[in-house]
Amino acid sequence: MDVLGAWRAFVNVSERGSFTEGAAATRVPQSVASRRIAALEKHLGERLFDRSSRGAILTQFGRDLLPSAKRLVRLADDMEHEAEQAKLSPLRLAVPDICTVRDLARLDVEARRKGIYLHFHAALPAERAGLVRSREVRAALVAVPPGDATWSVRLGLAGAADLPVKTVYAETLRAGRTARSSRRSRIWIQPEDDVPHIRDRMFRIRDAIGLQPAQVGVSTTLTTAAAEVLGSTDLLLCSVGQAEELGLHWRPLGEIQLVRGFEVSAAVGDDAERIRTRLRHPIARCLGAHDRDSEHDQDDTHHQVGAHDQDGGTPSRSST
Repeated sequence: MDVLGAWRAFVNVSERGSFTEGAAATRVPQSVASRRIAALEKHLGERLFDRSSRGAILTQFGRDLLPSAKRLVRLADDMEHEAEQAKLSPLRLAVPDICTVRDLARLDVEARRKGIYLHFHAALPAERAGLVRSREVRAALVAVPPGDATWSVRLGLAGAADLPVKTVYAETLRAGRTARSSRRSRIWIQPEDDVPHIRDRMFRIRDAIGLQPAQVGVSTTLTTAAAEVLGSTDLLLCSVGQAEELGLHWRPLGEIQLVRGFEVSAAVGDDAERIRTRLRHPIARCLGAHDRDSEHDQDDTHHQVGAHDQDGGTPSRSST
């Protein structure tokens, strides 16, 4: 028995004194309203209406229950209203600060179409994870190793000058005998990539190929790193999308394949699943993790990642 529906029909019929008008107010056929009230009477063991009279006349038992029934229906209506309002409450989502305003706006538009209202909080990787733990945000796109990621973004090296090669090998940044007095080019790691599965692997490559410690460093901000690259022969570790936005020329990194991984972390599991399933593709676009790029990256991996990525060795290349 639909208990709430039965009490709603009871209240509407009693207020209007008619099964026909009460059923219309309940938005059900008269036969349905009659069946619900009959089922309620059977459940309670007493009659609510005197059916021998003209119209719908409450029995004494029905009059006694009417105030409580009205409170129940009113409470149910209030709960439905609050549920609708809760759907409109913004879901505070911590996002990488590398996401552009345009991409976040497009993500917001598509989220609204799917009944999700977002409020963005841009933050660095370590901060995003902390915001979820402290419940300052309901969810966050956190940095994770690519094997644990829902979204993956391939990284490479980008410079101000167009590079005349398809792949850049970091070992070519070593100073040769003829360049000892010149400034050595550096590779800049931006704050978004200052995470162990990217930073530490880049440092290991630096040490394995004999670069100076200062030739691979972490910048305090992306703006600072971009300025260093735009004004010199330095290179920025970044995604294709970032390189295009900054007007840089991007190439894959030869010694190793580095990938940003993102996953949803939320204080409530339902929030994480809702974001992951309903907004998977809009978030991919916002992060620069396009499906076609992922498929292309998988094909390229077989050609561009050497055996060192499996056994720790570093292949030697003589050209940039």
